[in-house]
Amino acid sequence: MATPGQLGYYFPAEFAPHRATWLSWPHKEASWPGKIDAIYPSYSRFVRELSRHERVCINVRDEAMKAFALGYLREAGADPEQVDFFFHPTNDAWCRDHGPAFLVNPGTAQPKIIVDWAYNAWGGKYPPFDLDDLIPTLVGKALDLPVYYPGIVMEGGSVDFNGNKTLITSTCCLLNKNRNPSLDRGQIENFLVDYYGVEQVLWVKEGIIGDDTDGHIDDTVRFVNEDTVLAVVEEDRQDENYSLLQDNLRDLSTMRLLNGKQLTVVELPMPDPVIYEGHRLPASYANFYIANGVVIVPTFRCGKDEKALRIIADCFPGREVVGIDSTDIIWGLGSFHCLSQQEPL
Repeated sequence: MATPGQLGYYFPAEFAPHRATWLSWPHKEASWPGKIDAIYPSYSRFVRELSRHERVCINVRDEAMKAFALGYLREAGADPEQVDFFFHPTNDAWCRDHGPAFLVNPGTAQPKIIVDWAYNAWGGKYPPFDLDDLIPTLVGKALDLPVYYPGIVMEGGSVDFNGNKTLITSTCCLLNKNRNPSLDRGQIENFLVDYYGVEQVLWVKEGIIGDDTDGHIDDTVRFVNEDTVLAVVEEDRQDENYSLLQDNLRDLSTMRLLNGKQLTVVELPMPDPVIYEGHRLPASYANFYIANGVVIVPTFRCGKDEKALRIIADCFPGREVVGIDSTDIIWGLGSFHCLSQQEPL
């Protein structure tokens, strides 16, 4: 059977137009021990900002969870007419990683498909994850879209795309033996080509301290257009992230795109360390989400918030840039990009 890439399908860049954003309503108290109620105002503001620009599709367990969610969304000022609920039970909220990967091939009889990668909660760290693993297929049924199954583990937060046949990822995550231990780098690249429709895979080495995903790229390096990335840097030489992120900068400085052009790198500061109950949390401004007309950026009650927002705004002149406090959400070890998955037009 031909793969999506062989059939001409590709995964659009996040900055391409969306039909909708997909979310899974947070409900797992173990992901935010002692403070899950504190995340709902910021999460609901996230939905409000999205609903101003595109449809929002939310996976919920049942009518009771839908009613609970609607209460918070109305309080936040989200437009309920822009929100669609789907009765798709989940184990957790991280839709970037367990949600569907939408690929497109415009002008064909079937212009949109879904790829359903296997999902094992970042190397089996947080069982159970059986409900999350079903989400892409359930979405395919709900939207009447064909679903393709690569048969290997992959998470949406581990890859980022320029929309012109290039993908960037990290060796610390994709080559971790807790994902696909029988596959080497070349074999994994072949899956990325076949099931994301890219022709080039760029690799950096490192993730940030505190990231339980083993180094997802959406905390470190993000495409903002076809040839430019935002890359996080740590300004404090004594911080344990400093050398890791310098290694990534060196990797990025050598990269060339398919057309031979050097990758343009814009540096984005890391926030001050966010510590909760003795844990260093993976707070990063790179975990922003690009929607139609808006970029939603996590902030951390930090003096660097405004600087980060200005840098990101300079990279998206056609979009509003909105900062939303993620200090409570990051206790779950992810932020707005981790929580969302775009559906292209």
